[in-house]
Amino acid sequence: MSVEKQVKSASGWGPLFACLAGIAAMVALLVTSIVSLAQADGAGMPEPVFAVVGLVAAAVLLIVLFILLGGLFTLQPGQRRVCVLFGKYVGTVCDEGLRWANPFYAHTLGTTEEQEAEGETAGAKHGSKSRAVLSKVSVRARTLNSDHLKVNDKNGNPIEIASVVVWRVSDTAKAVFDVDDYVQFVQMQAETALRHVASEYAYDHMDDEDGKPEDAHEITLRSNVEEVSAALRRELGQRLTPAGIDVEDARLTHLAYAPEIAQAMLRRQQAEAVISARRKIVEGAVSMVNMAVRDLADSGTIDLDDERKAVMASNLMVVLCGDSEAQPVVNAGSLY
Repeated sequence: MSVEKQVKSASGWGPLFACLAGIAAMVALLVTSIVSLAQADGAGMPEPVFAVVGLVAAAVLLIVLFILLGGLFTLQPGQRRVCVLFGKYVGTVCDEGLRWANPFYAHTLGTTEEQEAEGETAGAKHGSKSRAVLSKVSVRARTLNSDHLKVNDKNGNPIEIASVVVWRVSDTAKAVFDVDDYVQFVQMQAETALRHVASEYAYDHMDDEDGKPEDAHEITLRSNVEEVSAALRRELGQRLTPAGIDVEDARLTHLAYAPEIAQAMLRRQQAEAVISARRKIVEGAVSMVNMAVRDLADSGTIDLDDERKAVMASNLMVVLCGDSEAQPVVNAGSLY
């Protein structure tokens, strides 16, 4: 595997001014040589040697200046340049501003699509276009918003899930040389990791026959977002580290049941909510009835037998557990 190593580059201002001076000298030499040739032709004299030498020197100087100017490049904050000399990795330039390095360092590092031995024919056959990879690599933080994926959770229920991943290039050598296209590699690995994490957890807690969660401490996608996001970050870190990519954050942005079971699961959740509310109401009503019967018996104000206690308890339960307000009936006669 490749390992990043830094290489120093010279400031580009000195070579730039030298090239400008060389361009001025080349223009002056070229003009002088042309004027000397014109004067010699007008006077019928043979071509002076210094004029021919001047033209040759101007042509050589032009080639040298063209090569030297090819070594100038600029780097913005958050950019690195990978230097490759005739196919060999030399190092990575991290200095910002106008820089100058070996003009023979490659400006492109290959293509993102591997071509067959036939060359362009294979690329045209598969409908793919080769894109040159520039030697400049951004190490700024990037955000990847994944598409909505349809996967099956731990219980086999189809769900829709999506995530956002914040990543950056930490090792330019690994990112450029150990994978074909590190941007596409991050996209594919993010989708693969999201599918794997979603299949490891259930969407929500499932109830048993008694209406209680089978395992209240089990991590689920809906109830434990932080734990699931941490698991997704660990999964992505393991997958992207060999490519020189650091994952700074990964979180779920969308989570829902698939459309084909969304209505059924919604009705199930509504039923669970109603049952839970009814259970709370009944528990409170039973507590209030017990308190009322006990207080009446302890105070001795009214002496009720078991039958009348049962009737009072029944009436109180109807009043406390009913959906609508109870309409009392006033007994104007005797209690018995």
